[in-house]
Amino acid sequence: MIDQFEQEGLPVCVLCETLGASRSAYYAWRRDGRLGVRRREEGRLRPLVRSIFREHRRRYGARRIAAELAARGQPLGRRRTGRLMDEMGLLALQRKAFRPRTTDSRHRLGYSPNRLIDAPPPAGINQVWVADLSYLPLVGGEFLYLALLMDRFSRRIVGWDLQDHRRESLVLAALRWAIALRRPEPGLIHHSDRGGQYAGAEYRGVLARARMPQSMSRPGNVYDNAFMESCFGTLKTELEMKPYESEQIARKEIPDYIRYYNTRRRHSSLGYLAPEAFEARTTADQSDESRRNRSTRSRQPGRTGASSLIP
Repeated sequence: MIDQFEQEGLPVCVLCETLGASRSAYYAWRRDGRLGVRRREEGRLRPLVRSIFREHRRRYGARRIAAELAARGQPLGRRRTGRLMDEMGLLALQRKAFRPRTTDSRHRLGYSPNRLIDAPPPAGINQVWVADLSYLPLVGGEFLYLALLMDRFSRRIVGWDLQDHRRESLVLAALRWAIALRRPEPGLIHHSDRGGQYAGAEYRGVLARARMPQSMSRPGNVYDNAFMESCFGTLKTELEMKPYESEQIARKEIPDYIRYYNTRRRHSSLGYLAPEAFEARTTADQSDESRRNRSTRSRQPGRTGASSLIP
């Protein structure tokens, strides 16, 4: 009753005194009531939080699960999501601290300058691609090698290849895949470390024919290609990387993960969108802006439409 009269503008102190009620008791009752509503809401969302956690194979922490809940029309704050996860014992995979590694750049093929040092961040897709390769261990001490190409703007993996060697043909396959998929305009900057695979004549020939300026990290500066180092760190953490029992298992898991990474994994740097969704939204926003600009120009004084020139 008191809360109803309070909503009509009557002072709580007057209402409590008139009804012979304690103000502290009234506020405690109201607080407990609201807490009960929150607890019931959280109880309703517990199964969904657990389902999302399992669906993404322990790769999502509180922030990403909260973003996923919001996308499904069930908003819940990050802190409350984190508390629910703690109460249910849901612990996300913890990524190890970034430890830079060096690349074997002892070759005589020549090095390209780092074109990204003073360049602004890319403002759209197909402006900067970053490349790297890493090893995947197999039981028995052998290795597979994974080459990736990422669009730096959207974080989307645009090309990749997996082989049992790390020769130039490995990174060439990833590059050709990316070019065929994306068909970039001339001028896209291709950045990599100083590894010999990226300095080979055939690789540079493909870049030249596609009119892609080549960029390489500075000598001894392992942070110049940090985007790709970070990508491989994420991949190995979320796959809980350990030696694969066979090459066949690796060849099934890697493409599945890359598809997940591009289409479903929410990236904090992209406003908690997946790379494909981020690209789609960016493209739509740019199209809308282009239409607005054309509309503005058409309304400017002194501009004559083509139809008015017809006698």
